Amino acid sequence: MPNTNETRLQQRLARRRRREGMTLIEIMIVITIFAMIAGGVAVALLPQLEKARIKTTKTDAEGLRSAVMLYVADNPRGCPTVEDLVTDRYLDGSRRTTDAWDTPFQISCEDGDIAVFSAGPDLEFNTEDDI
Repeated sequence: MPNTNETRLQQRLARRRRREGMTLIEIMIVITIFAMIAGGVAVALLPQLEKARIKTTKTDAEGLRSAVMLYVADNPRGCPTVEDLVTDRYLDGSRRTTDAWDTPFQISCEDGDIAVFSAGPDLEFNTEDDI
């Protein structure tokens, strides 16, 4: 007759071995939960990223407009390009000269009114999302 203490010990060891690892189902459930959390975070952050790009572009356009105003005050002969502003040192070369989508700004100097435009998120000028 086998010893009951040895049998109990073997049963405990067998239970312990079964509990040591994780099953494939458990791992898949954890990965699915992580994917759902990541998806939720992405859905919440993407609109904020677009708002930040728009705000940054507006700020950059205002700075560029100030540089254009200084240029026109010193050189009333015409409307400068971004390259003119950098070359003539009205705009610091380290300063951003494109919008948040890496599209060059457009400068307009008509009838004394100076405007700086960005194509906006769709990357096309003369559309409703221009900044």
